[in-house]
Amino acid sequence: MRVFKEEQRFTQSWLIVLIAISTLVPIFIIFKEFSKENTTMSMSEFLYSILLLPLCVLPIFFFKLKTRIDEKGIHFQFFPFHFSPKTIAWSALKTANTRKYYAITEYGGWGLKTSFLSRKKKGIAYTVSGDLGLQLELKNGKKILIGTQLLNDVNSVLKTYEDKISTDEN
Repeated sequence: MRVFKEEQRFTQSWLIVLIAISTLVPIFIIFKEFSKENTTMSMSEFLYSILLLPLCVLPIFFFKLKTRIDEKGIHFQFFPFHFSPKTIAWSALKTANTRKYYAITEYGGWGLKTSFLSRKKKGIAYTVSGDLGLQLELKNGKKILIGTQLLNDVNSVLKTYEDKISTDEN
């Protein structure tokens, strides 16, 4: 029995810099406004504003994509959208393979992505970073892309369980 496990978070340097800048610039502007001699901003408004900005952006660092592949199937959890893992049994899969994807053009970026207009065609994507993913097509026609940073490990485990993917349409 082979088991694949992966856990990903939004910890990219460019994202941290972008969030820091988009938080510090408004804080600087608020501080500048509050320090004016004839400001209309009260102390409580100032404190709420300063404290609220980081609270709005910090939750992204709690997002976590967990993937597990084992003898039962493919399990994934994208916290905080899923509080428990979602399982796709091998028998429910039509195909499972890895591929390169284009996050911006295919799905509109990273994260939990779907499009009302292209949901049937592209399906739903659970990604954190990069451009590599596990593409699943279920027998019911649904498509799911799960991002990965460990392409070779995913391919190796998929090869182990390839005989479990039922090719019949029943």
